[in-house]
Amino acid sequence: MVTMTAAQRRAVRKADYDVYMASCKSRLVLERITDKWVSLVVCALGESDMRYAELNRRIAGVSQKMLTQTLRNLERDGLVTRTVAPTVPVSVTYSLTELGHGLHEVLQGIKVWAEEAAAEIIIARDRYDAG
Repeated sequence: MVTMTAAQRRAVRKADYDVYMASCKSRLVLERITDKWVSLVVCALGESDMRYAELNRRIAGVSQKMLTQTLRNLERDGLVTRTVAPTVPVSVTYSLTELGHGLHEVLQGIKVWAEEAAAEIIIARDRYDAG
């Protein structure tokens, strides 16, 4: 068995969470949160808790399959909670967890930037494609 110094153990732990490393566990998180449906669901739930149908109406273009899959993944990752009310028919509400609200703060800034920069980016693309 090889023994390591405290500095070596810290270096190994740091490498475990260095997103530039191929084996980094943080890459799984980055992969999840950079999905467009994840971003849109988190931003929508940051506005208010919503039922499935409300989310489906709020996020134009998302299929039922993708919305369901995205909500399940977010719930699994601890970013969203699913609350079932014992009504007839059953009522399910989705909301952000504390961790999800932290992500919402970051994604909300990106969403606002994207909305503000879209026109300029389209102009830049057109200029590039014409050249």
